[in-house]
Amino acid sequence: MSQDLAAELHDLENHEGHDVTVILERATAAAVEADRIGDVVLGHRARLVQADMRRRVGDVDHAARVFLATHRWAERHECRPLLGRTHFHLALTYHYLGDQAASLEHALNAVDLLDADAPAGLRIIVLIRLANSLAEIGSYDQARERYRQAEQIAVDIGDMTRRLLALNNLAYTELEAGNAATALAAVERMYAAARTIGRDLLVVERDTVANIHISAGRYAEAEAILRDVYDAPNWYEAHDAADAALTLTIAQRHQDALDRAQASLDHCRSLCDEHQLNAVGVRVMAEQAELHAAGGDFQAAFEEYKRYHAASEQLRSTQQEAKARARQAIFETAEARRDAERYREQARRDPLTGLWNRRFVDENLPDALTDPPVTVSVIDIDHFKRINDTLSHDIGDRVLIAVAEILADEQDRQADDGFVARLGGEEFLLVLPGLSPDQAAEALETIRLRIATHPWHPVTGDLPVTVSIGGLTTDDPDADQADLLAEADRRLYTAKRTGRNRVVLTADPD
Repeated sequence: MSQDLAAELHDLENHEGHDVTVILERATAAAVEADRIGDVVLGHRARLVQADMRRRVGDVDHAARVFLATHRWAERHECRPLLGRTHFHLALTYHYLGDQAASLEHALNAVDLLDADAPAGLRIIVLIRLANSLAEIGSYDQARERYRQAEQIAVDIGDMTRRLLALNNLAYTELEAGNAATALAAVERMYAAARTIGRDLLVVERDTVANIHISAGRYAEAEAILRDVYDAPNWYEAHDAADAALTLTIAQRHQDALDRAQASLDHCRSLCDEHQLNAVGVRVMAEQAELHAAGGDFQAAFEEYKRYHAASEQLRSTQQEAKARARQAIFETAEARRDAERYREQARRDPLTGLWNRRFVDENLPDALTDPPVTVSVIDIDHFKRINDTLSHDIGDRVLIAVAEILADEQDRQADDGFVARLGGEEFLLVLPGLSPDQAAEALETIRLRIATHPWHPVTGDLPVTVSIGGLTTDDPDADQADLLAEADRRLYTAKRTGRNRVVLTADPD
């Protein structure tokens, strides 16, 4: 039963039709069946399809909630195939919101998460989404490469329908980039692919081709491509047919065929009224003004343009509200969680140096000690009060920041794990796991020398900057944090008492 349901979901996820109602019904039935047989992953996949259909009819905020909730579940359970699908849907969501950077990030993740045995159809649509995201930020060469990869996969598996999908997106991207010749070359390959499978171009594909011809001034060819758009099957998405009718109007107007253009525009308007296609409807008003002007009725053109301007402002407000609802859905889920994590980290960071603070140490040092050997060292800047009093607190802050950068750099170089923190004032804590006592002594001596020989003169003039270090290496997985820090402090005191600018890693015999 699970195999049959998986096959049904595979078909829905790669569906080539545009009947949202039918796909939604099938996805709903699939979700019910997944719940009945207890297959959680298939249930999530079914609900992703449901949400995607809801997105297509404008319910973006609901869809965003589903995408993000499923994404979190996939992250927690390390379910790569589902995670890849959620990244794909989130790429589309952020595209709708106009956040091109986030859209690209999710598209890249969706591609990265594709397993070697992922269905070829899924690979194609994910690559196309990535190509579209790259095109949106102006990376046209990289976009073309992904379109090429998607087209090649389609050719390899003999799927000319998906080859047409890749080519249609490529052609539209070239049109947007202003590359008419390259767009026309893609159109020729579209026709070749359509002939191979023995069908005409779909309405959405013909609309792309017609727009390319219009951009090249080939208005009669554009009209010929779309002339039978009135006869488009009713299972196409209505906005595809409306877009094509509007494009046909423009092609006819440019040929001064104003009667034909008006008939096409009237057909487009009726589709908008019937299916509540407000965005296309606003563009209809703009084109109606153009037709009035082309016919010499400038008063009517002016009145229609005023209506267009008012409707355009209303549409923009409505779209902004819809996007705001979708953003709110995101903030209430993923963004809210990320904000919480960011605030949590900020509460554990020293605001001046960016290092971890005492709170972080108290929460994380006990765990670090359970995997010995671990070196714990306390580092103190020598005569720091003199720097503050003689120069200024601003100079003192600059010294603290520079020392913090050296410590962080050495921590990265010396150990794969561990951390460095500012305990307060001029005192720091460095935790280096995995080092023997000799290795730890060498690492700490390197730190002491780096700080002592740092070019301080531009900052402190003739005042030197050195540090004293007290530390120890423990092999005891049950070592007590408070005892270790107290012992490191005692050794730091020894370093101070015996002359400063030194490392002490042995207990004071006194």
